[in-house]
Amino acid sequence: MSTVSTEKNSADPYFQSLFADRIGGANYGKDTEIYKFEKIKRAKRKALADHPDRKLLDFGIGENDSMADESIRKVMNDEVNKPENRGYSDNGIAEYKEAAARFMKRHFDVTLDPATQINHCIGSKPAYAMLPACFINPGDVTLMTVPGYPVAGTHTRYYGGEVFKLPLLAENGFLPDFDAVPDDVYRRTKLLVLNYPNSPTGRTTTAEFYEKVVALAKEKEFVVVQDAAHIMLTFDGKPLSFLQTPGAMDVGVEVHSMSKGYDMIGWRMGFVCGHPRIVSAFADVKDNSDSGQFMATQKAAAAALDDDSIPQRINTKYRRRLEKLVATLNECGFECEMPGGTYFLYTKAPSGTKSGETFAKAEDATRHLIEQFGIVTVPWDDAGSFLRFSVTYVAGTEAEEDALMQETKKRLGDAGLVWK
Repeated sequence: MSTVSTEKNSADPYFQSLFADRIGGANYGKDTEIYKFEKIKRAKRKALADHPDRKLLDFGIGENDSMADESIRKVMNDEVNKPENRGYSDNGIAEYKEAAARFMKRHFDVTLDPATQINHCIGSKPAYAMLPACFINPGDVTLMTVPGYPVAGTHTRYYGGEVFKLPLLAENGFLPDFDAVPDDVYRRTKLLVLNYPNSPTGRTTTAEFYEKVVALAKEKEFVVVQDAAHIMLTFDGKPLSFLQTPGAMDVGVEVHSMSKGYDMIGWRMGFVCGHPRIVSAFADVKDNSDSGQFMATQKAAAAALDDDSIPQRINTKYRRRLEKLVATLNECGFECEMPGGTYFLYTKAPSGTKSGETFAKAEDATRHLIEQFGIVTVPWDDAGSFLRFSVTYVAGTEAEEDALMQETKKRLGDAGLVWK
């Protein structure tokens, strides 16, 4: 009796074979592979257990460390109590779309019709999940840069499509090599997903690059999706929008986020803008996926978009922190320079230590630095071995930032890292 019961309890549920192939089919839930960020979490737990008195220096956090500006929170506080904001917003309120149009005109001299060329999204992540639904059929291709944000690729595969990876290599200035794409891939390509300023490399791009993209999109007949999440964190000149490029409005859309440039992490606000037919297709898919972001949140975000002092302050803060980090790491043997944008510093991973440890890949270096020295980074082994340092650590004052840099310098000095 107990044997039968044990066997029954250990068996798969009756619906195990019903899981869709896109998430693993009958093998869903049985994958024993440990993903990168779970490995980092485990290494952090081990470091804390082994050295309970040693503070972690966490450069792995990928989200803003400050709350949204008080003025934004004040608008939210006022709007949340208004009865007219209680209902579904569906594809968004005019107030937010109009603020987005003003933002695009003011910063990039891009003129958009808020009614037809802008639609809000509940953060930019859902936009990358929904845009493939507008274009991808089985066998179609999405071109995506790696390393990069994987969501559009994941959903491309969900629809039976394929992803063709464009490696971002140091020798190419972390720009994709479009000449490396075979003609048969171009014939099946529906989407090209770009991201500049680029996460995690920190590379910004040029008007000339975007002109090449527009010409290529027209020649090969695919749609461009440009991820502009970090656009207000540009340090090497004025922020550059893809839609500033002549002809860009004919071939694609740009996706903006309120998170990075406005400290609105967790508020889940963004917008898709560009060609009206693509925006309309996105809106149709979205209308069948969600019922819109809370109207009070949209109104607070609209107020944020109209206040340019907010992203200016955030830009200044992360620029300062990156300058300090670049100087610190260079003193410790790294070869790095100020990124063009984002709050990430992407630098070649060490190959080992003077004491004899060797790192076959960046992931090994990350684990060593966490467990032995309490320094948290994120490894990238997609196109060479690199470490990503984020300056979104928690520090309330510049003095605290300086103290963190001094401690980082001391621990990295003790680590005795070497590079081939």
